[in-house]
Amino acid sequence: MFTYYILIGAIALVSWLVSNKLKSKFKTYSKVHLRNGMSGKEIAEKMLADNGIRDVKVVSTPGKLTDHYDPRNKTVNLSEPVYSQANAAAAAVAAHECGHAVQHAQAYSWLTMRSQLVPIVSVSSKMSQWLVIGGLILGAASGAGLGFYVSVVGLLMMGMATIFSFVTLPVEYDASNRALAWLKNKNMLAPNEYDGAEDALKWAARTYLVAAIGALASLLYWAMQILGNRS
Repeated sequence: MFTYYILIGAIALVSWLVSNKLKSKFKTYSKVHLRNGMSGKEIAEKMLADNGIRDVKVVSTPGKLTDHYDPRNKTVNLSEPVYSQANAAAAAVAAHECGHAVQHAQAYSWLTMRSQLVPIVSVSSKMSQWLVIGGLILGAASGAGLGFYVSVVGLLMMGMATIFSFVTLPVEYDASNRALAWLKNKNMLAPNEYDGAEDALKWAARTYLVAAIGALASLLYWAMQILGNRS
């Protein structure tokens, strides 16, 4: 267990560093005001219109970095600063979330797969670690008995959450690529504004990468604890 705590601690530290860097980047690029004067809401509405999407609404949602696209009710939800402000960070986030709306409209395969996994992962992610640890306590470490099978079920659930984390990566990277391509092709931003938007989205993507690596590392650790003791 000590090794596990070291592993989780290291991953948590890296995640914290990346998250802090992301917040710092967004704070910096929030000061790069757009020459065109368009708010995040206006950027989002134009990107949707340019992609022929008429049935998606752009709405404001409370908080910071709470931006997301909801495919259930077809809404691009922008946090209050992004929704109302006209800066490079707001443009990046607004266009990125619209990138998800474009993915949805075009039935992007990775987004479809991710959406299908959501109901499963929402349940399995809450139970997996409890089943793994509970199984080990019941005797999985000896490689026999009910405890082993309980822990394997937990491990499979943990595996689903790990798959979800990796499926999320192409979804997020593709949304950013769509956003940046549109911002550039439509000449929405001046060169320095575009550079800020690009840098902000790169750091945002890294948070998902760290999460996926962390999920895989945790899965491999528990797999070795459960299956390694049977050899």
